Amino acid sequence: MSDAKLALPSKEVHVADATSGWLMLVVLVVMFIAGIVLVRVPIVGVPIIVLAVFLTIGFLVLKPNESAVLTLFGRYVGTVRISGFHWVNPFYAKQKISLRVRNFTTPTLKVNDKVGNPIDVAAVVGWLVRDTAQAAFDVDDFEGYIKTQCEMALRDVVSTHPYDATKDEHVSLRGNTAAVSDLLKESLQRSINVAGLEILEMRITHLAYAPEIASIMLRRQQAEALIQAREKMVDGAIGMVKMALDRFQSEGVTDMNAAQKAVLVSNMMLVLLSDEGAQPVIPAATA
Repeated sequence: MSDAKLALPSKEVHVADATSGWLMLVVLVVMFIAGIVLVRVPIVGVPIIVLAVFLTIGFLVLKPNESAVLTLFGRYVGTVRISGFHWVNPFYAKQKISLRVRNFTTPTLKVNDKVGNPIDVAAVVGWLVRDTAQAAFDVDDFEGYIKTQCEMALRDVVSTHPYDATKDEHVSLRGNTAAVSDLLKESLQRSINVAGLEILEMRITHLAYAPEIASIMLRRQQAEALIQAREKMVDGAIGMVKMALDRFQSEGVTDMNAAQKAVLVSNMMLVLLSDEGAQPVIPAATA
């Protein structure tokens, strides 16, 4: 599912016509100088100086990839996303929100996988603020909110997939990291859309059996690996024996009956599959 389908309608209003801070700075300097000149007439000079000082509250400096959410007496006015030196209504309350890409690593969680095995798992998340209005007003603390939702998404995906794939499973936590990452990203994106955030990436950084079953599962993995290795050895040995019998027959090296072929097959399989070196046995001559 695409991010466009997952996203909620934007509530952000862009403020593109913020007054230049440099222009307003010149105006305020002129006002301040005029107030000083007219200070001899307190009823005129003092109010001009006070007004000039008050208007300086409206200055706003934004770094690249930084925004400011503006509110007027509790009402959302808009968001300034253009970096630089600006001036806005001094009555506006200004809340700065970073638009940079951020990331964090979840604490290591203990979760039971689909078959009930306890697993220690942690993930790293890359994200950014997509809608500043939702981030500022729809949740209490969007940074804490995404961390909580990340743990919930991680638990949800891990608990519905096995650690290792079986014959009936197509996606496993250990064997399908790309598919699991997509599932984690999609699950987390659905839950944090209300906060106006966008998930760029979510990947598992730590995945292991819990200590209480780690030794048992290690022996199981070793046994499975040994069985797979034996299966390949048997397949190879059978092929070699068949090739030898076919060559004996095609090249007329020897004419063996069924009993002799059975002995040859038995000896070759023993030599090829034995863990130790074969010991030659010379039959004793009989009278």
